[in-house]
Amino acid sequence: MARKYPVYKGLQRPLIFKGFKGKFIYWGIASLLTGLVFGALTMSLVNMWLGAVVLIGSIVGGLLFTAGKQKGGLHSKSRTSNIYILNHYGRKNLI
Repeated sequence: MARKYPVYKGLQRPLIFKGFKGKFIYWGIASLLTGLVFGALTMSLVNMWLGAVVLIGSIVGGLLFTAGKQKGGLHSKSRTSNIYILNHYGRKNLI
């Protein structure tokens, strides 16, 4: 008698963590690490309070930028409304 195993149906969906999907998880992690590095450098070289402002500002700004880019979609592409004519040599002529 053959055994039946449950099949996970969500394998083709992007990974989701705290509202970020797919590649934007890595963008969020990168903005956190960048904010920590810039904040720590500013704290050590300039001033502790200015470093705290840079730390918070860069982390929040990076996460807002990532969330804004995510609204464009996982595979956002630039779309042009122009008409291109390709000649024999592969050059593009814009109409």
